[in-house]
Amino acid sequence: MRKDFSRLPGEHIITWLLRCWDNGASSLELEGREAKQLGSLSREGGINKAIGKKAQALSLWRRLLSSVRERYPFSEDVICRPGKWTTMERDIQYLKELAMQEMVYYDPDNVQLPTDPDEVQCTRPMWQKFVRSAPSSYANSLAVMDWKSKEAPTVDEVAG
Repeated sequence: MRKDFSRLPGEHIITWLLRCWDNGASSLELEGREAKQLGSLSREGGINKAIGKKAQALSLWRRLLSSVRERYPFSEDVICRPGKWTTMERDIQYLKELAMQEMVYYDPDNVQLPTDPDEVQCTRPMWQKFVRSAPSSYANSLAVMDWKSKEAPTVDEVAG
């Protein structure tokens, strides 16, 4: 489990969380003592301590999200890495990272909110960051796109 869920040296927190999601952190239920036995997953003492804080059985995913939120209480503290994307794979990865940043600050008890980054609605601020990260050859085309319905599309719909 440490191999699949440990943060790599230099890996951004949001990228690490997305990788943990992709590796199945949502399907692993752990009690507090089991979570403590995982050791240093995040490479940050505050996050690691919070992962094993709650005694009840929770998914590793909920533990990771709440631990990052506890360590970084303001969304401005955990910002997706800036930079231009150059491939389709990288642009979809960046869009999912923007969704992950939103998810860290969701209310974990609100069952109406998605637990999968692909199901997060692509908000206007997310879209603006995404367009700004696009190569100039794509930025103009993306900037004029508009949602046809009143409800914002999900990350998965935008990626498609």
